[in-house]
Amino acid sequence: MFLFILSFLIRRLAQGVLIVFLVTFVIFALLRVIPGDPTRVILGPMASDEVRENAAIELGLNKPIPVQYLSYVKDLSQGDFGKSFIRGKQGGSMGGSQDSKGLDLEHRASVLELILKVLPKTLILAGIGIFFALFISVPIGILAGLKSESFFGKLSLYLSSFLVSLPNIWIALVLILVVSVNAGLLPAFGYKNITYAFLPAIVLAIEICPVLIRAFSVSVTSNLSETFYEIGIVRGISKFNMIFKHIIRNSLIPILNLFGAQLIGMVLGGLFVVEFIFNYPGLGLLAINAVFQRDFPIIQAIAVLASSALVVINIVVDLTASIIDRRLKF
Repeated sequence: MFLFILSFLIRRLAQGVLIVFLVTFVIFALLRVIPGDPTRVILGPMASDEVRENAAIELGLNKPIPVQYLSYVKDLSQGDFGKSFIRGKQGGSMGGSQDSKGLDLEHRASVLELILKVLPKTLILAGIGIFFALFISVPIGILAGLKSESFFGKLSLYLSSFLVSLPNIWIALVLILVVSVNAGLLPAFGYKNITYAFLPAIVLAIEICPVLIRAFSVSVTSNLSETFYEIGIVRGISKFNMIFKHIIRNSLIPILNLFGAQLIGMVLGGLFVVEFIFNYPGLGLLAINAVFQRDFPIIQAIAVLASSALVVINIVVDLTASIIDRRLKF
């Protein structure tokens, strides 16, 4: 067992490192080939050509992209994500504030510090959203699978099909109007305490629930049609034990694979949109603002963290699935 886990981890970590390098290189390269001059963002449009050229040399932007990327990877290996192009140490914008004096990175905020400041809020939002989604979808999905031909089973699938077609922006606007503006039950914008995460988390959960409900329902129904279930009933095992000890356990395998392959991507993408809608000061809002402001170091750092998180979560999910069902080999 130990050797199996060790060989699995070594193989998947090697694949994961390669994936992270490829993803970050593509984003790194795209940021440098899109139209525009990053030094104008840093120094402002009034900076002279000489000042901007000196800034490009100091930042290494005049070097070939592969050379810049290798330098970036070297800094990453030392835990250095760079300095923000825009944000100052005091939290304000510094774009264009150094046009007369040239480049001054000393007063610009560390990207790592900016990320660590907002990451806990994003983890809180994601955790609450996933909890809500599992709390709702697991029992509904299992019951819909056990009673697939009943009114409840069909209603669950129809309702999940309807919800999955709704854009999360529309859901968010409706909830803001009904829950926050009219009823005043939950705050909608910003973050002062954990209650500010509930409404965005509900939107995130509504986006995830339909996928989980359908996946659980289909998986449970499929396992009920397997011969091992009928054999267990014939041998005198109670229906209750067969369902909770065998059907549900076997149904978890495709759910875990779905969770690693699709749902985490949905959560990450949903976080970006939801945080922007609710002006929730998390990683997603930081990334979107960085895109608007062309703050390359922040975009690159978030790309590294997001791709690394996807790789690690997929490894954990695959390892868990292989432990639950030893027929799986990687």
